[in-house]
This record gives sequence, C-alpha cells and structure tokens, in this order.
Amino acid sequence: MAAGRRRAALKDRAPRTYRERAKPVKKGLLIVYTGEGKGKTSAALGAVFRALGHGWRVGVVQFIKGKWKTGESLFARGLKGRLDFFCMGEGFTWDTKDFKRDVECARRAWGKCMEMMLDARYRLVVFDELSYVLKYHFLPVGEVLAGLKKRPPQTHCIITGRDAPKELVEEADLVTDMRLVKHPYQEGIQAQLGIDF
Repeated sequence: MAAGRRRAALKDRAPRTYRERAKPVKKGLLIVYTGEGKGKTSAALGAVFRALGHGWRVGVVQFIKGKWKTGESLFARGLKGRLDFFCMGEGFTWDTKDFKRDVECARRAWGKCMEMMLDARYRLVVFDELSYVLKYHFLPVGEVLAGLKKRPPQTHCIITGRDAPKELVEEADLVTDMRLVKHPYQEGIQAQLGIDF
C-alpha cells in the first residue's frame, strides 16, 4: 500500500504555484508590542530570557515603572554585565502631574537608550513603555525613529507600550497588538506580585 502511494506521488508532475519569497536577510529587528491587552512587557522579557540563553548581552530601560520594585528588576541585579536593567521612570504621568519633569525624565531615559543602542556589545535592547512616552509627547516620534536607525545592523530592539504611534508601527519589522479579552482588574482584582510586577 505504501509503495503504491510512493509510485503515485512520483508520477504526479502537476505544475505547482509557489509564492515568491524574499531573499533571506540577516538584520537586527525592530519589534513593537502594543495594544490594550496584558503581556507586552512579559513578551519582551521572554525575548530577554531567550537572548541570555544564547549568551547575548541585553539592555533594558523602563520608562514608567521606575518607582516599582518589579520582579524583573530584582532578578536583573544578579546578572550585571549580561543583563543591564535601568528603571528610569517616576511613575505614570497622571501620578506626577508635572509635564516638564516628565519630559526631563523621558529625556534621561532616552539618553540611556541611545547609549546602549550604539554600544555594539548589546545584541538586544528593550525600551519598555516607550510608546507611552511618545503618546504623551514627552519625546518627539521623529527623534526616536532617527535614533533607532543609528543602531548597529545586528542589534535587535523591542519597544513596548499601548498606542504605539503609526510612524513607529510602519518602521517596525514585527508588530504584535495585544488584544484585551478579559482581565482580572475588571473584576476588582488588583495587580498580583510575581504575575503583574
């Protein structure tokens, strides 16, 4: 029976139509995780974990969560030189209510991003919550896009946060929009240690 199928397959010379594939290119990807759903930072941290497994040096800048003691920042302390983690935010803008201060804070964090991005030792850099900074006009989108284009060719960059601007989405190689289906917060359940931070 199997031999009969093999003979039939060999006789089948019908023309097939195949989609043209682009020539393979190796380059550092610009990845954007955006959307209303939970999981943007978690997806980025999954990539961090994978990159560390391959022996890469990784840099992370968090633009908003600076006041929080997150599990990821606590874990990163033990990986200095492999995982360089900078919590540079002062909390959400609705907490500070000081636009000038928020802009200054975003500028300092973007300076750290540029420093890491231009350092060829980093194979992956993650700019967590950068989309919020762009949405609230703490940094100009054009300046950020120009900076991203200066990174070394093999450096991957992940940007997270809701409401990623259209220009960033167009420039990115990979964009995932996290869709909210259900969230415990809708039932009054607060953020959970080890799950949410």
